Amino acid sequence: MQIHVVRENQTLISIAQAFNVNVDELIRSNEIPNPNDLVVGQALVIPITGSYYYVQPGDSLWSISQRVGVPYEALARINGISVNQSLSVGYRLYIPPQAKTNAEFNAYVEPRGTTVSPNLESSSRQAAPNLTYLAPFSFQALRDGTLREPLLNNFPAIARENNVVLMMVITNQENDQFNDELGQILLNNMEIQNRFLDNIVRTAQRYGFEDIHFDFEYLRPQDQEAYNQFLRRAKARFNQEGWLLSTALAPKTSATQQGRWYEAHDYQAHGEIVDFVVIMTYEWGYSGGPAMAVSPIGPVRRVLEYAITEMPSSKIMMGQNLYGYDWTLPFVQGSTARAVSPQQAIQLAARNNVPILYDYNAQAPHFNYTDQEGRRHEVWFEDARSIQAKFDLIKELNLRGMSYWKLGLSFPQNWLLIRDNFNVRKRT
Repeated sequence: MQIHVVRENQTLISIAQAFNVNVDELIRSNEIPNPNDLVVGQALVIPITGSYYYVQPGDSLWSISQRVGVPYEALARINGISVNQSLSVGYRLYIPPQAKTNAEFNAYVEPRGTTVSPNLESSSRQAAPNLTYLAPFSFQALRDGTLREPLLNNFPAIARENNVVLMMVITNQENDQFNDELGQILLNNMEIQNRFLDNIVRTAQRYGFEDIHFDFEYLRPQDQEAYNQFLRRAKARFNQEGWLLSTALAPKTSATQQGRWYEAHDYQAHGEIVDFVVIMTYEWGYSGGPAMAVSPIGPVRRVLEYAITEMPSSKIMMGQNLYGYDWTLPFVQGSTARAVSPQQAIQLAARNNVPILYDYNAQAPHFNYTDQEGRRHEVWFEDARSIQAKFDLIKELNLRGMSYWKLGLSFPQNWLLIRDNFNVRKRT
């Protein structure tokens, strides 16, 4: 597939003609929210086999072959040119599709309130063919070792129908906030811990969960080893059932990183004990902070490069946001940015007639606009370019795959590019 960035005065018809594709197919594949009002800088995925490369100043057939991973002799043969031919700037070369790598994909889904919205179930059904795991969020551990269950509705059936592992996410949340005292009780009181594990097993058996996933956050630093020991006990118990064990980890760059979120998460121990981890490599730009990319590629890379020094890369799933934020400017501490899907962000740019810019350092799209009340806004979100950069990093570091927070916000290009880059592993 080809990622194309809309230029000034381009239309869907002119883009479709340039790539010899059907306009309706282009709209349908991308679920384009603004087909009659494309935005300069908007990224489109062109549904073709392979891709095209446009020669840049200083390029040679050999340098291009190194970049795209195809021998220069093959590039010459496929494009009907001589291996010694000089290439003019702008010349279009066809690049054949590359071999896909195997990877796993997880997506959290978070029902809120008293019912599961039709949008969440629909989003889960649409995503499930591209997933290895589906993770309803979350079973909340209680202080007596029992569990408060999330709304599950049809999620177990959706997982079964699509050969997806149902992931049982368990958190140390009280009133929707991670609680260190609750964590301390569960990890250190053995009577409650035994009851807790018994309840997990009974619940997992009842619903058909096959991966038990602990998302214990903001634990006390002194509980780090207690958490490690708990995971060892849990692993031995779940092995008897034939289940996987996984954990969610804060995005650290060293073993000695300080802060409430980081200190109790022991990368080396988790890498030894559990089957895989989800590293939460997002929320640098967050709803309560100043405007910036949610998951800039540089910080993401630094976390993952550290992680692979502590555990096998085959155990690491990169965390990835399926959303962006719309900040009101100037940023005021205590204010909250509005979450937007990639599709909503594009519609915002189209409605306000502003171009979409791309930050190549962060590998993220963004734009500014002024609302009807005269307030300035800054929007950072995800598009085909930003997610392809993350997929390239997965392949470069030989990671297990990617885990999404969270379903319900539309990003159709993500699923197109998963299928173009990877063979999604399914449970046997």
